[in-house]
Amino acid sequence: MALKKFIFQLHKILGLATGIVVFIVAITGCCWAFREEIEGLYDDYKYVTPQDAPQLTPTQAKTFAEAVFPNNSVHGTVFKGPKDAVEVIFYDAEPEFYQSVFLNPYSGEVIQVDNHLTGFFAFILKGHMRLWLPKAIGEQLVAASILIFILIIISGFVLWWPKKRKNLKQRITFDWKKSTRWKRKNFDLHTVVGFYICAFALIIAFTGSVISYNWLKYVVYKSTGGDKVPAFIIPKNESEALNDPETLPMDRLIVKLQKESPNAVAYELHYPENKEESIYVEVSNSEGLYYDADFRFFDQNTLEELETPGIYGKYKDAKFADKILRMNYDIHIGAIGGLAGKILAFLISLITATLPVTGILLWYGRHYKKKRK
Repeated sequence: MALKKFIFQLHKILGLATGIVVFIVAITGCCWAFREEIEGLYDDYKYVTPQDAPQLTPTQAKTFAEAVFPNNSVHGTVFKGPKDAVEVIFYDAEPEFYQSVFLNPYSGEVIQVDNHLTGFFAFILKGHMRLWLPKAIGEQLVAASILIFILIIISGFVLWWPKKRKNLKQRITFDWKKSTRWKRKNFDLHTVVGFYICAFALIIAFTGSVISYNWLKYVVYKSTGGDKVPAFIIPKNESEALNDPETLPMDRLIVKLQKESPNAVAYELHYPENKEESIYVEVSNSEGLYYDADFRFFDQNTLEELETPGIYGKYKDAKFADKILRMNYDIHIGAIGGLAGKILAFLISLITATLPVTGILLWYGRHYKKKRK
């Protein structure tokens, strides 16, 4: 009894301390679940009329896009099919700059410019990741609160567990009558609903913590038998720089990959930051999924394929521990289960947002009752 009383106090204090953060993160999480489907309703500008002509090379695409943002850094360029615009992505950390220039893949004409830091979903993501606070403060606050939320879920399950089997039905059903008071209904909403979603909420919270903390990522990877480096590592070139080549080897790479992986959804080429760094291309093999992408690295002078010591390489070479980490984000957003998985993630996030509310009402009801007495 003393232990359960301690767990109850711990559950209450941690819940009150992190309630507002959990509520915001859960609400913004359920709003994010269908971002791709919603944005797909108004993305006609991403498509062009196919032509019997060669498409832009990576160098040409970069040159056309840099005319729009000459003072910013090109992060990479996304090539898809003959009907798709080429997307050149610009990103700078300080000051934060994240925009995409969409080009006609045949002429280089600018179709549209998207600012990824503005709009509804940018607002939602900032709330989800950092509560709309400065990045250094907000991200740490969210990460710590979600780690604490895992303890809240576990302690809540311990408190939920009935001492006698005959009381089990009361803990898993809503046995409401006309005379049932709102305090009892609120208690049931907190405990019964909490029981049914606790396992799913635990998975979402844990995968979110893995994204936030590198030490937790390392623990998960090594505990599942991983023998690589649980990080994204770009290998160095293994050849000498070429002297003023007429055509950069990079410009032959997309055509080469399209022949090798004709069923791929997209090819995102990232430009080397210096002469020593290799080129890397993210070959997306499934629409809306990230875990099964192939991360391929090439010597920028010879296009010889290089191996990385990290877990992000070709998916067919990934071992069990590698796949666990690579699937983490897709599990977190529910994409691992397709549309059904996203619906489930949406519902779990939405219901999770009610738990801090019903929990605070429980605390207020008991506190107010004692005060009145």
